[in-house]
Amino acid sequence: MEKVKRITLCAVLAALLCLLAPLSLPAGEIPLSLATLAVYLIACTVRPRYALTAVALYLLLGAVGLPVFSGFSGGVQKLTGVTGGYLIGYLPCCAAVTMLVDRFEEKIAVYPLSMLLGTAVCYACGTAWFLLQTRTTLPAALAACVLPFLPGDAVKIAVACAVGIPVRKRLRKFQDAS
Repeated sequence: MEKVKRITLCAVLAALLCLLAPLSLPAGEIPLSLATLAVYLIACTVRPRYALTAVALYLLLGAVGLPVFSGFSGGVQKLTGVTGGYLIGYLPCCAAVTMLVDRFEEKIAVYPLSMLLGTAVCYACGTAWFLLQTRTTLPAALAACVLPFLPGDAVKIAVACAVGIPVRKRLRKFQDAS
């Protein structure tokens, strides 16, 4: 794939994340956003180098102040605030999904299983950071940061699989040309 095509692909994927992530509903200190849906879609549709580049670009755009984080916010303060661990957790979440899907892409069960693993990794990063920031107990943090989000993340995983698997097959030819 030509360099311009690779850059364009990463930019389009980062733009998808920038469009979906700000859409959120308040759910206590941790908002319910569409960011993880975008991360799942990106991670299950393209090769690891493109997926990770797109998520890193999204984090960089948000860090410099563009309003791409939940609630149309941005800035370094979001990365260092109580939700910062979840934002940073998008990278290892993406890595877990994209690397497993890339290795076992013909096995359909790998898609939702990799997203479950990625979600667990994101929850671990976010909850650990939340604990450091708020000095709350682990059960209280899990009640605030994980339990309310499980049903929504299950729906996001189902949607990402339904959309991502066929899109991956179509993008495969595009990526294989590189």
